[in-house]
Amino acid sequence: MQSKEKGFVTILTGVYAFQDCIHFLSSVRKFHQDPILILIDRVPKFLTPLLQGFGNVILKESPADENPVLAARKAKVALYNESPFEKTIFMDNDICLLSNIDEVFSYLDKFDLLVTKDVRPFITDASNLLRVKQDLETKYDVLPVLQSVGLPLTEGSVQYNSGMIAFRKKYNNKILFDKYKEYLELIIKNQDILLLRDQGAFAAAIEFVKPSLKVLPPNYNYLTMYKDFYEGIYEPIKVLHCTYIHRPQYAKNITKSIYMRVFDRLAKLFLPSRNKNPWRRKKANY
Repeated sequence: MQSKEKGFVTILTGVYAFQDCIHFLSSVRKFHQDPILILIDRVPKFLTPLLQGFGNVILKESPADENPVLAARKAKVALYNESPFEKTIFMDNDICLLSNIDEVFSYLDKFDLLVTKDVRPFITDASNLLRVKQDLETKYDVLPVLQSVGLPLTEGSVQYNSGMIAFRKKYNNKILFDKYKEYLELIIKNQDILLLRDQGAFAAAIEFVKPSLKVLPPNYNYLTMYKDFYEGIYEPIKVLHCTYIHRPQYAKNITKSIYMRVFDRLAKLFLPSRNKNPWRRKKANY
């Protein structure tokens, strides 16, 4: 695939996230006409015209796996190799753009990698990576567990949210994504103590490579389910991270149209709900 100057990438593995992906495309197209690459797996061929109908959408087979959650993780660590763009903005398919974000592409003239911090930015507090009770109040001794499986993390390591990553084609980033993949394999091999989440691997890769990095404020990756844990958001939210069915009305209005209204009604009848994805309910796989 010929290299292009800039574009967006998302991942769609299975039909459970199909409705979210359609709304993602609609929100991007409201503000941008840049090409969008979808790394896709286990989506029936008869549905793909609905994706390509937004124009300038490229479909490319992603690393496959029977488990769509694991397939999405494998696709994410392959982003550097799979993206045809010199400048890439990757976003999870349950994201909704609320405004134009061309400045993110411009930041890549100066920085190699752009990220946002997770709601639990300190790796020492990142119990969301462990196979333990998941709440924001209970404290666990996280770092020794992560280090015990081979992740080169320290007390100063930061957990970044991998739902929004921007990068440019630089050799250091190739190394970073190679390490990202290597460390994800360690997580996969240690499912008895770790959840199948990639952010520990991403933090470890950043710790190892130490790229030229800019941390974007949380309005570039705002998770509505954790809204009570954000502090110091002084600018309008630009990137909202939330599944469509739980999205606030002002965000649903971004993709509101007759076409989308018809699609959503048909989706209720013919598409499975993301919340009922059996792979996300199996503790051994998520």
